[in-house]
Amino acid sequence: MSMKFTKDHEWISVEGDTATIGITNYAQEQLGDVVFVEIPDAGKQVDQGDDTAVVESVKAASEIFAPISGEVTEGNAVLEDAPAIINSDAEGDGWIFKMTVSDASQLDELMDADAYKSHLAELE
Repeated sequence: MSMKFTKDHEWISVEGDTATIGITNYAQEQLGDVVFVEIPDAGKQVDQGDDTAVVESVKAASEIFAPISGEVTEGNAVLEDAPAIINSDAEGDGWIFKMTVSDASQLDELMDADAYKSHLAELE
């Protein structure tokens, strides 16, 4: 499946019933140099919109919200020692956490790539 996006600049990619979540390139550009990532613990139940993780940069700290409901299955432990991966590959190796999909219909509420580009254009 291709990526979907939230208005809060999270991305989600789903394979089977596992979703991978991170922040978009736009979000990491706005934050600047990422210096710390608080990743959620496996087993944490989250509802769509819950603050689930925190990304701290030299400029600010930003909460990361769950794009859908489910259970966190894994946090990206690499970010603990190398948070700057988010700056170099936000929409790839810089993923923040993975979770199970509890309600796939919530994905329909998110934006596809074209809709997200339009959303970004409105912010300028």
